[in-house]
Amino acid sequence: MFRQLTDRILVAPQITVGDVMDAAQAGVTLIINNRPEDETADQTPGGEIEIAARAAGLDYVAIPVTHAGFAEWQVTAMAEALAKTDGKILAYCRSGTRSTLLWALAQASKGEHPAVLAEKAADAGYDLTPVTAMMDMLRGRAS
Repeated sequence: MFRQLTDRILVAPQITVGDVMDAAQAGVTLIINNRPEDETADQTPGGEIEIAARAAGLDYVAIPVTHAGFAEWQVTAMAEALAKTDGKILAYCRSGTRSTLLWALAQASKGEHPAVLAEKAADAGYDLTPVTAMMDMLRGRAS
């Protein structure tokens, strides 16, 4: 269920409270929730994931992303969350796509090359094409 983008970054579709323990056993130290609350009736509320994460000794942060796209505050918040720990990080949303796209934008904002990010995402089954122009812009700012 968890897909690996890098040695320390994992992404996943919607997780459950039970998946939190699996994440902890996989070495995850931070869970990032990129899903807005009440997006669908069947999703586990972020508050329940946060309680389970904290009970398992994991940090938790919510950076919700709607289908409307990405804002600069979300990219900044993701970059800060990724820099917050040296441990493994699990980011999730409905399918893992928004988490992957936001990860790529955050990394591009720190100067990582979009082609390298695209290769890592593709290896995990995700396509960064929708944010290519934004990655280029963010990387240009980082230079």
